[in-house]
Amino acid sequence: MTDDFDRLTVANLSRHYGRRKALSKVSFACAAGDIVGLLGPNGAGKSTLLAILATLLAPSDGTVAYGAMTAASGGAGLRARIGMLGHDLFLYPELTAFENLVFFGRMYGLADAPARAREALERAGLAERAGDAVSGFSRGMRQRVALERALLHRPRLLLLDEPFTGLDQASAAALVTRLREEQSRGVLTVVATHDLDVVDGLLSNELFLRAGRLMTVSAGDGPLRDRFRSAMAAS
Repeated sequence: MTDDFDRLTVANLSRHYGRRKALSKVSFACAAGDIVGLLGPNGAGKSTLLAILATLLAPSDGTVAYGAMTAASGGAGLRARIGMLGHDLFLYPELTAFENLVFFGRMYGLADAPARAREALERAGLAERAGDAVSGFSRGMRQRVALERALLHRPRLLLLDEPFTGLDQASAAALVTRLREEQSRGVLTVVATHDLDVVDGLLSNELFLRAGRLMTVSAGDGPLRDRFRSAMAAS
């Protein structure tokens, strides 16, 4: 695909809201198949960075390159290669799981939206609940449908904002398995999360954010939680 890319490069990215610096000179690069963790306390700039990567927010300074494209040069074709799951799951509770996915599939312009919706519900382990209204689903089930909604158009870049919030152990494990499947397909995933124990061992790269700045920490084989503490304590 002409709008496809296999690398994401962020260079000296900053975002200011008046005098407040939500992000300050953030730089990193990752490639297809990577799962990158954005780790930091509330207010660290994680959601702001995800919004910029999703082309929903313009940076105050710096650049984001999706392969050879920028948000401006890539336009709608680039955005069609991005999937996002935020705090709002963007599901219609009165619609069934199948109807939700077909609706979004058609919004994505997919000619085979019903077929993809059925495949997605099968992958999510919800094929038997395809005809049930989402309003009757548990948080974990809704999260699984929402993740498939974000993946329905087979994006290259997947952006996740606290996807494990409110999930029980089994649902969190199922989500990790699903992310590994997409990793094997070459999807580049960026996930902001506080659930360090869940993603320990899943991440290809860890970005520790504090007050909008990247904190450096020595790589090691110890628990991710220990490295997080070291990064947050760094001067």
